[in-house]
This record gives sequence, C-alpha cells and structure tokens, in this order.
Amino acid sequence: MFPHYRLVGFCGLPGAAALGRLGTGDPVRRAAEAEKVAHSYAAGREPLPVLELLATVANSSAGPDGKYRSRTPAATIRRFHRVARDRKALLLLNIQPGRAAVLDEVKALRDWLVHPDVGVALDPEWEMRSGEVPGDTYGHTDGHELTKVARYLSGLVEKHDLPQKPLVFHQVATSVVGEQSALRPQPGVALIKSADGIGSPGLKRGTWRELVNDLPDGLHTGFKLFYEEDAEGSRLMTPKEVLALRPQPEYVMYE
Repeated sequence: MFPHYRLVGFCGLPGAAALGRLGTGDPVRRAAEAEKVAHSYAAGREPLPVLELLATVANSSAGPDGKYRSRTPAATIRRFHRVARDRKALLLLNIQPGRAAVLDEVKALRDWLVHPDVGVALDPEWEMRSGEVPGDTYGHTDGHELTKVARYLSGLVEKHDLPQKPLVFHQVATSVVGEQSALRPQPGVALIKSADGIGSPGLKRGTWRELVNDLPDGLHTGFKLFYEEDAEGSRLMTPKEVLALRPQPEYVMYE
C-alpha cells in the first residue's frame, strides 16, 4: 500500500451529520468529492479515495446488551461498499466500541473484511472500561490490543489471499493509546496512527508533534481534519500545509 498510495477521504454515518461529511447528502456525490480532494494530496503518489463509515457507534446509553454501542445495519454497509467499489475507493469500517470488546466488533464485520477493498479504523477514545460512559471521558487501548486486531486481520489476508489491509487507529491524546512500544506489525497489514484533535493550524501541528514522537518501526501516519470545528475561530489547514508535516501523513481524513 505504501509508499505507492496516499489515502484521503471522508468519514461519517448517514443520518448523523455531526459525525462527518460522509453522512451528508448522496453517498455517490460524497465519494466523487472525496476523490477530488484525494487528488489534491497526490504529491507524487497515486491518490486512493477512502470512505470511512462508522460501523460501530458509541452511545451514551447502555442499550439492551449493556455495551453502550450500536451496530450499523448490513444494508447500509453494503450500500457504501457498492459505492466504494464503483469509485475504485477503499471502504474503512470505523469502530467506536463503547464497552464492547474491540476484537469482537472487528470479528462481527468479517463478512465485509474478506473483501480486498475493506479495512478497519479504530476510535479508541470511545473504548470504555467498566463504569465508564462514552462522552464522559476519553477511552483507552494499548499496543497489545492493537496487535491482536492486526493479527486477526493478517489471518484473513493470508487465508483469503487478499492485498495488504489497512488498520487505522485514531488518537486524540497521548493517554488514549498506552504501551505503544508493544505494537507489533503483522504480515499483510498496514498499521496507521492517525492524529486526531480539533483546533487552529498551530494547535494541530503541536498535537501532531506530540503524537508522532518516537513512532515504533513499521507504523505509518495519518492526520484528521474537521471541516467545521477546525474553522471555528480559525481556519482549515490546506493540503500544502498538511503535506509539510513530518513525517508526511499517508492517510488524510476529513470529518
């Protein structure tokens, strides 16, 4: 996948405009827009458009199973997978686990992950321990758990003879991912650490420097931008400014 491609796209969920641009309007139009934005980030690489669909969404209420999460219907995932395939884009299934086990949520998406154009994005700030409620505090993961997910995806890649599969984890603060040194790259899986966080260009650069400091070997970088929140009281960073970050982000995602 790298360094041939640069991944660029939108995230979201239909009917929930606050969760990102992908969830607004016609998915075909959003995919075409993502493709256009991706080309502005090429910089010598082949741009690969990405649709990052929220497949597991954290909730502030426990729900019938007490897991504080809901799963996106298969029909919705199928619809976006069809759009991604028609546009030669990549579909990333985003997981906000609530109190559910992360690996269980990944395994629940197996029927989609056996496709060559489907990967996983994790949002560990929404991964709650017992007694914690999404939205009240930041969640947490660690290098051991991320390695387990990567190992599972690696097994699917080997069993089904798939191309390298991306595994993204979004990180909004250093506290969200512990024991990063325990993260172990797995065959057939591209590990991408995506720097999250809202703010002005200066604040976002500061967050970037903090989060990419002492990256483990084999870990690629991503960068998240917010169309509305970043622009409140400031402005959105330009592609030129994002590409000036070091190391240069290999995945750029807009919410």
